[in-house]
Amino acid sequence: MASSKKLQRLAWLEGIRIFAAVLLLLYHAQLLFTKYAFTPQPTGLAANLQQIFLATRQMGDSWLTQVLSLPVWFGYQFVDVFVLVSGFSLVLSLKGQPIEVGSFLKRRILRILLPFWTVAWLAYPVLWTVGELTNSYIPDAWHTFAGMSFPILFDYGGELLLPTNGPWWFVPLIMSFALIFPVLWYLMNRWGSRNLLLTTTVITLVYRALAVYVFKGHPTYAIVSASAGWQPFVHFIAKLSTFVLGMVVARQYSQGKGAIFWKSSRAFSIGIAVYAIGFVAQFYRFGWIFDDFLLAIGLTLCCMVVFRFFSDRLKLGVIMIWLGIHSYSYFLIHNFVVDRTLNLYVHQQLPLYYQVLPWMVLGTLALSVIADHVTPWVVKGAVWLWHYTDARLTPIAKIGWTPRVGESVQYKGKSGWTIQKVERVVHDKAFYLCRISDGRKTVWVNQNDLKQAAAAQQANV
Repeated sequence: MASSKKLQRLAWLEGIRIFAAVLLLLYHAQLLFTKYAFTPQPTGLAANLQQIFLATRQMGDSWLTQVLSLPVWFGYQFVDVFVLVSGFSLVLSLKGQPIEVGSFLKRRILRILLPFWTVAWLAYPVLWTVGELTNSYIPDAWHTFAGMSFPILFDYGGELLLPTNGPWWFVPLIMSFALIFPVLWYLMNRWGSRNLLLTTTVITLVYRALAVYVFKGHPTYAIVSASAGWQPFVHFIAKLSTFVLGMVVARQYSQGKGAIFWKSSRAFSIGIAVYAIGFVAQFYRFGWIFDDFLLAIGLTLCCMVVFRFFSDRLKLGVIMIWLGIHSYSYFLIHNFVVDRTLNLYVHQQLPLYYQVLPWMVLGTLALSVIADHVTPWVVKGAVWLWHYTDARLTPIAKIGWTPRVGESVQYKGKSGWTIQKVERVVHDKAFYLCRISDGRKTVWVNQNDLKQAAAAQQANV
């Protein structure tokens, strides 16, 4: 019974992920189709509401289309939901075990970069081909290379990465959180959840005040005249408290308490109230200091209630988990689909826009599934290329010994490992992969990662 409930809670979490990704697709589609008819301005609630209703009229005369398109103007708010969910998920990924910083960082960075590179390497040739056939936009060679080699080449002004896919500004943000997570986790265990959350909230609020009034910036979703543009709000400190809040909630969840266990009525009512404050705050310059934090809390609580209902009552947990698995690739791909479809096919034809919108949603999902199935092959190819290159360039004298089945070895400085199988990778050099076991788990490793037990003992002596 407990495992079933755990599965269902994870299902609602995955439901939030894919819902957020779809909302971002709809948001970017509506912005592009209407030529950015509405973005929040620091001119007050009344002025922004008036602008929203004027912009919504471009989506059709039907009351139904206007009602459905109205919340889409605020799809950008789910970026902060992603940040909160990321903090929550990283704590859950530890599964209650002590963090091993090296293996954690390797796993998380590759989890971010490998799907990214898969999408980039597959998308750019397609984008180039489509551009050639339709005589339309093609990123120049330099920007294409910069995008494909990310994150080595990126600047916050968007001159390298963003001309090829604007929403990808979010990728360095989640990489930043992955890199600082071990430090935050250490401080949470040392200071306590409450002290860490209070400290990071003060840091975030002070920084965002500086971003607004000293750095002269504006949030990424607002288009206003500001000397620093949106760059100050791309920094991870601008959303640090949101990420830490996700960590704190996950810590409480693992202890069987906290907001995850609230009754639906309580969670929804608090979520609506908090969201309402953040919603109004976003239309005032002073509100930019704290609105993202409140919007993330309110939206996540409301979505938790909705998707928990889908999981528990409608029994959609399995499909929600499957969709959530593909949400990251969905995010990476969606802007390619939106941009090319609207610019090459829809143009300004409103009926056609509504006809292709479901196909853009489903087509992006299909492409994300393909990308996620290709990613393991990209990994295998990269690993093979690395082993091949390493074998070719490593002098034979450096190899030193030939591993044998049954031999005792040290792995990562720990004894108790035994070689079970040996395979030669390159035939003209003695370069080996070894399958080793410590009696509990079995792994394949490079020979260079092993030490002979006897040699290691002599070195210690």
